[in-house]
Amino acid sequence: MQDQPSSEPARWGDLTTRIVSGLAIAVVGIAAIWAGGPWFEMLAIFVAGLMIWELWSMIDPDRPVPALILGVLTSTLVSGQLTIDTSPGLLLFLIVPAIGFALSRRMGLMFAIYALGIQLAAWGLASFRNELGLVWIVWIVGIVVISDVFGYFAGRTLGGPKFWPRISPKKTWSGTIAGWVGAACLAFIFMISTDAGPMLILLSVLTCFAGQMGDIAESALKRRVGVKDSSDLIPGHGGVLDRFDALLGATLFMLAVTVLSYFTGLSF
Repeated sequence: MQDQPSSEPARWGDLTTRIVSGLAIAVVGIAAIWAGGPWFEMLAIFVAGLMIWELWSMIDPDRPVPALILGVLTSTLVSGQLTIDTSPGLLLFLIVPAIGFALSRRMGLMFAIYALGIQLAAWGLASFRNELGLVWIVWIVGIVVISDVFGYFAGRTLGGPKFWPRISPKKTWSGTIAGWVGAACLAFIFMISTDAGPMLILLSVLTCFAGQMGDIAESALKRRVGVKDSSDLIPGHGGVLDRFDALLGATLFMLAVTVLSYFTGLSF
């Protein structure tokens, strides 16, 4: 789900910067995923706080103080929830959305919904690492990464019809479908390496699509507020939200699948 091809220099002009920044992110991410426990939790907590800071800064850039306060409060609440590890404690995640909604001068509901999703995704991702172990957190992250890589190169090489031009005018169907193919290929690798059944292929493609919708949702938000990137923290990638919007969507989808599985007894 990537850009339409244009001239050769424009098409690949940002590739070097993206690769260097991407490698730096990968090193930190892989180390935290491998270590697990408090190390991965700290990364999830830190990134969640940065996302909330970026979210407020996009919506209300003239008031930086609430952005900092809400970012720190988010990290505190996610950290606390991971410590107490009780389902009723998830109600604490309503605090930041409620405060943001009350303080906002515009798009308060948008902030509240997005902030709730960010907190749930950060908590969910850390919980998946703790409860499901290394293999399946690698699967979730791998789905997002391979979708992005396949989509980037297929979209910029093949181009073609745009996926949702009103929301994200540079995304193409070729990149979208390439992401699904990449997710299916990764699922096949995990099938032959674990005891997972064929259902994993469908689940992987759906998780990939959820990640793509996370990307689209952030594009819609940026289009609404009139910014190109959520911030300039990551050279070649924009902000933390820009880099991890797909992971937000994929993680929230898997949280929904987990809840559905728990209450219905269905096995995925």
